[in-house]
Formats: sequence, C-alpha cells, structure tokens
Amino acid sequence: MSSKPQALASVGPMRAFATNSKKISTELIEINESLRGFNQFVTEYYKQLAETWNVAQKKVNLKVPDVPHDVEQIDSFKRIWIDIFDNDFTELFDSVKFGENYGKLVSKELELTKHWNNISNVILQSANLPSKEEIDEVYKELHSLKKRVTKLEIELKKGSKK
Repeated sequence: MSSKPQALASVGPMRAFATNSKKISTELIEINESLRGFNQFVTEYYKQLAETWNVAQKKVNLKVPDVPHDVEQIDSFKRIWIDIFDNDFTELFDSVKFGENYGKLVSKELELTKHWNNISNVILQSANLPSKEEIDEVYKELHSLKKRVTKLEIELKKGSKK
C-alpha cells in the first residue's frame, strides 16, 4: 500500500465509493430539482392555509365583535369560531386548486424520498452492506419463520397431550 493519500481511493470500500460517486452526484442534482418543485408547492400549500385562516378569522371578528365576558358568551364564541373555521377549511380542502397543489406536493415528496433511498443504497452497496430492501426481505422471512415455529410448537404440545 502506498503512503500517498490518492492511493486510499483504490482500496476497499473507498474504491467502490469512488466508482459510485457519479451516481450519487446525479442523484444530488435531481434532488435539487425536486426540492425546488417541492418548495414551490409547500409554499403554495401554506399560503392557502394562511389565507383561509385569515378570511375565517375576519368572519369571526365581524360576527362576534365584543370580547366575551361570561361562560355562556365564551361557549357561544367557541361554537361560532368552530362553525366558521370548519366551513371555510372544508371548502378549502374540497377545492380543486388545493387538491391539485397537494397532489403535486406529495408527488415531489415521494420523488425526494426515492432519491434519498437511491443514495442510501449506493452508499450501502459501496460499503458492501445490504440495502434496506434486502433487510426488509430478511425481516419478512424471519417473521414467517417465527410464525411457523410457533405453529409447530402448538401442534407439538397438542400431540404430546394425547
């Protein structure tokens, strides 16, 4: 082994990581593009929520201009507040504009998750470790085997009692 730092990239996991660094760079570039879209949709999402909140609060303020002083007035104020906010937010959530934006927001979020999973898999592969999917498969098989062993133990106990 050489004492030069650049020689480190030619041995072990570092070699695999250096080979796969282009895949990681590509994923990072795509993540930035997805993140830009995600930020656009999340901004619109919160803008819609804030606008609906402001309109609903103005309606409440117009309907109940005085500060409640006793328990009955407070209960009445709460019912009015709940009714107005319930109606306004239901209207927002039922709107086509909100639905389209929310769908795009979730889609971009799933794209980001896909890119992060791809990067994780490349790093795990470079370190010669199993991917999340492979570990999940092992867990499923382990769970299946546990169920099978439990079932066999129960049958064995029933057989020994006879």
